[in-house]
Amino acid sequence: MTQLKTGQPARHPAPRVKAKRLAYLIFERPDLDEAQRFLEDFGLKAAAQTSDTLYMRGTDSTPFCYCVKLGKKARFLGFGLEVDSREDLELLRTLAGASCITTAPFPGGGEVVSLSDPSGFRVDAIHGQQQVSPLAHRAELPLNFDEQRRRINDTQRPPVAAPEVLRLGHVVLEVADFQATCAWYTELFGFIPSDVQLLPDGSPAVVFMRLDLGASPADHHTLAIAQGFFPTYSHSAFELVDADAVGMGQRVLRERGWKHAWGIGRHILGSQIFDYWQDPWGAKHEHYCDGDLFTSDVPMGVHPVSREAMAQWGQTMPASFTRPKLTIAALSGLVKSLRRSPDLTLKKLMTLAKLFG
Repeated sequence: MTQLKTGQPARHPAPRVKAKRLAYLIFERPDLDEAQRFLEDFGLKAAAQTSDTLYMRGTDSTPFCYCVKLGKKARFLGFGLEVDSREDLELLRTLAGASCITTAPFPGGGEVVSLSDPSGFRVDAIHGQQQVSPLAHRAELPLNFDEQRRRINDTQRPPVAAPEVLRLGHVVLEVADFQATCAWYTELFGFIPSDVQLLPDGSPAVVFMRLDLGASPADHHTLAIAQGFFPTYSHSAFELVDADAVGMGQRVLRERGWKHAWGIGRHILGSQIFDYWQDPWGAKHEHYCDGDLFTSDVPMGVHPVSREAMAQWGQTMPASFTRPKLTIAALSGLVKSLRRSPDLTLKKLMTLAKLFG
């Protein structure tokens, strides 16, 4: 029987606040024009730009969901979580290392408190961001089924164009300090573990966590955390209107010369139809549609982890999808993690390398 043998993941009985939404991602890139070229082919729209910062959006009513700052290095800086009230910001600003409440320097404004999670990722808690008018997008295509014939005397001709991203869906992080990082998000922001995948020793390899929206359905995961060798961005995911949009996205991105990472397939945990692409700096970005939605009362699922457990159908996850780049900085980070992280041992490292390397 598959059984969790560690303290985390587990929902916290009384979280400090409850996050409402994944608001945005923040990256640093050495070339804003190249970043914009990829993101527009991927399906995001330019929302605003200054001399050193680019903001991109989907078709929903959020003013932006993707921020690119001009910098010497290509790196992921962190992300924003929307909270319910200024009182929530007051609760968070008292934490050790938290910033004061400041006016958010982003499109849509609002107020923000910046934190750092136990793995060093920047997490902004934002409240009061003004929404904008949504953009028009293609409606879902009418599909014919055995007992439901919705399309008569008509054809199926989705436009040959970059797919329209509806919204930012989730972000996935790899961390060395799995237990502390997972506990931080459940205690401070009320994340609920939806499913956890275990290594053979009963320790967690991946946890998929959703927002606690009570009886309102939430995405199966808004944040996922994987046991890694050192803290790093894994990927982010963006929702499209239907499977034809995912397929058209693959055609357009392939024709425009971008690098494919994995897909098309359907995940097991979360059920999304997915397709992964890499930006010019190798960061993975996922198109998806048809994900699971859970209310807060659904208990956590526990499953063994394997490469085959990542998809119901489609290509088996390639080794290149999870294999880290063995740079000097990466090797240095690995050695540091092995020396100090209570969650990472040489035996676990070898198990992870065997499963995903």
